[in-house]
Amino acid sequence: MKIKKIHPYIYILLTFVSVILVGTCLLLLPISYSKDYIESIGVADYISNAFFMSSSAVCVTGLSVMPHGLFIDMTLFGKIVMYLLMQIGGLSIITIAVFFFTIIGGKIGISNSFILRESLNQSSVTGLLDLVKRIVLLSIVIQVIGTLLNWYPIYEYTKFVDGKGDIFKAFMMSGFHSCASFNNAGFDVFSSDSMVCFSSSEYMNYGLSFASMLTINITTILMIISGGIGIVVFQDIFETRFHWRKMKLHTKLTIITTAVLIVLGTLLLKLTCMDMNWLEALFTSVSCRTAGFATHNIGTITPAAAVVCMILMLIGASPCSCGGGIKTTTIAIIILVIVHYAKGKKTKAFHRSISDSQIFKAFVLVNVAIILCAIISGIVLVIQPELGIDAAAFEVVSAFSTTGLSRGITTILNVPNKIILSVLMLFGRLGPLTIIGIVNKNWMTSSEESIQYVEESVIIG
Repeated sequence: MKIKKIHPYIYILLTFVSVILVGTCLLLLPISYSKDYIESIGVADYISNAFFMSSSAVCVTGLSVMPHGLFIDMTLFGKIVMYLLMQIGGLSIITIAVFFFTIIGGKIGISNSFILRESLNQSSVTGLLDLVKRIVLLSIVIQVIGTLLNWYPIYEYTKFVDGKGDIFKAFMMSGFHSCASFNNAGFDVFSSDSMVCFSSSEYMNYGLSFASMLTINITTILMIISGGIGIVVFQDIFETRFHWRKMKLHTKLTIITTAVLIVLGTLLLKLTCMDMNWLEALFTSVSCRTAGFATHNIGTITPAAAVVCMILMLIGASPCSCGGGIKTTTIAIIILVIVHYAKGKKTKAFHRSISDSQIFKAFVLVNVAIILCAIISGIVLVIQPELGIDAAAFEVVSAFSTTGLSRGITTILNVPNKIILSVLMLFGRLGPLTIIGIVNKNWMTSSEESIQYVEESVIIG
């Protein structure tokens, strides 16, 4: 009897779903929330909020349905649960499990190697264990550095809010914020207004120094970029010792596209929303690409700036990172295809050609993302027409790209829409190609078909 092998993508999907359900069960416990929150909410919303928050944490989205902010409505237990869910979601349970398994001297089999390869979006099983160790260790190092750098600015914040400085509370908030920054989760630790208190136009109103404001802004920006650029890029940079010509095509496209998006996004946001100063525009440009923090009230930005944000959110971070979206390399390939098609040439970059299969995947990914976001936006509006097309579309793109920015409607979503966006967050975290790939029955064999058909032209355009 031939044993049918289970598709690796199914394992990946099941691990994420399992963690979300476990997180939901933990967040359903009354010890997760403050007494005021429990008394002010109905049973249906209580259950759906737990599921939504667990999904948002595991999918490192950052959308929150807590009316007064996560750090106010949740107890220490609830915050610890959210922290662990973010770490698991950012690195994936498979990566963490393999890391600890290898630490104690265990070995993974061939089938598990295939699952790990697909989880990390790699083309080969060679060197996977070393890659896993680098991912986990780099994550720990960056988050520890971020926690230490952000501690004093947050300590100043607690002095203003509480009337006295709380070293332990500031350290806890700094650790949570560093985790959310690196994993591109974007959960607020300050208030429901995200990081507006640390904006370059508001910080003095909170009794903060200029140095503290600048420190937490720059540190958060660097951590978001570090978590969103992908460990494969860091590995290539270190292996080539920062030698540009020796770097892989993937690394070059990722670095250039990331830099262009940050600069272009900053300029466009400043031009379309004059209320933003340059630091706020830079922060928003970086954060839009799946992090979800805000130093400027997103609900007050102009419609043109909202469109810029949606484009940046949809593009998202880079492959093999904590971020979502269609990814930087995808948009880079599409732009290269358009440019070379206009010139009547084969697509290439840095003296390397790009295969037709990669081009095909890029276009499939973009089209699926756009169509899916359009359909879900329509469904959300049918269920709650009072939300408005601009806010609903923004929320849907934010959920799909696992960004977490909102124009202020997350807390007023009804139960059906919370469930829909929760599923959409999972879809976006795993990636459309992963979900579509589940139905591929020939994943273990070549994609060549036994029957060949005669080609016939179809009029395009």
